[in-house]
Amino acid sequence: MHNSTAEALHAAATRNETWPSQSPSSEFSLGVLVLLAFLMVLLSLVTILGNILVILAFIMDRNLRHRSNYFFLNLAVSDFAVGVFCMPLYIPYSLTGKWHLGRGICKLWLVMDHLHCTASVFNIVLISYDRFLSVTKAVSYRAQQGITSSPAIKMVAIWVFAFLLYCPAILLWEHVAGHSVVAADQCYAEFFDNWYFLLCASTLEFFVPLLLVTYFNMHIFHNIQRRQRRGSVQDCEPPRRSSLSWRFCGLPRPGASSRLSEAEDSVSSSMRPKKESLVTDCSSPSRDYSITPENDCPVSFCAKTRSKLQQDKKRMKTLAIIVCVFAICWAPYSLLMIIRGACQGKCIHSSLYEATFWLLWINSSLNPFLYPLCHVKFRMAFLKILCPKKFATLRSGSF
Repeated sequence: MHNSTAEALHAAATRNETWPSQSPSSEFSLGVLVLLAFLMVLLSLVTILGNILVILAFIMDRNLRHRSNYFFLNLAVSDFAVGVFCMPLYIPYSLTGKWHLGRGICKLWLVMDHLHCTASVFNIVLISYDRFLSVTKAVSYRAQQGITSSPAIKMVAIWVFAFLLYCPAILLWEHVAGHSVVAADQCYAEFFDNWYFLLCASTLEFFVPLLLVTYFNMHIFHNIQRRQRRGSVQDCEPPRRSSLSWRFCGLPRPGASSRLSEAEDSVSSSMRPKKESLVTDCSSPSRDYSITPENDCPVSFCAKTRSKLQQDKKRMKTLAIIVCVFAICWAPYSLLMIIRGACQGKCIHSSLYEATFWLLWINSSLNPFLYPLCHVKFRMAFLKILCPKKFATLRSGSF
């Protein structure tokens, strides 16, 4: 009995020495440590400034306050918290290998880190889903544009699900187990050696979101391809002179079903009001509903349809980049955590673990550039904040 107890204590001590990380100060020279500290602080500053710029743009520019942009704001808030709280507290721990802030701050840091990183991932899924609806179900999406409660409910749900995934386990694991396996000078979650929990949590935090984001973007891609093929044959094909311009003017053909075609359903909310005005113009008494060179209704409608298609193609490319960056930043850490839990942290070098951990946080610093900068309204809002004189010049030149 005494020997088994001694072996268990020795194994626990060995695990505490080698996990979650060895002290980089014993592996690197002073110059390398200074360089690492500089890069970590720089990454934290970039994350803070980039995301606070998104938040300020949303506050200052009322044009940004519509349904889909609220999700960008939610993402920026979660990533901002990563940069302002999670990274600064982890930097000294990462460099020295010891936690000096006490057990209470450690628990708080673990909760905040897991909460905001998970919320960031779920926000990426929500943004992709919103883009999926705007492209594939434009009519129903436009009908809900004025409903502000729907985005608010989704945003709150993101934080609730993110909290439930990790935070109860962080706070209650040692109480349920009856003891703690974390040394006094270390700070990591009690379940980091539990392979089954890590597999389930990583599946919900990374693998399922990655599949959902990929699914949404593939549907967007196929929808755009289908519309592009149909549009090249039908949408802007000029009708015969004897036919009426019911289709181009958005009116139901006499005796035919009033249901619009899929191509017309794909027209965005930004086009609908103008399309209605075209209907009014076409139905005026001065016109005989026939297609003539002077009747620009079909030309205008087709131009707007092509414009909408080009916008969706740009969004598709943007979302493809986002999926790739998300996968690159999160896949190494998620896979490594599962492997690390299976082998009790003995088969993964501490430097490799640290590299994947920081790569995960890099995603929070890249999001402000990958998401809002792909939208003209956000770029103009950033220009208004950072370069007001140049913004005033561009604005005056546009009139």
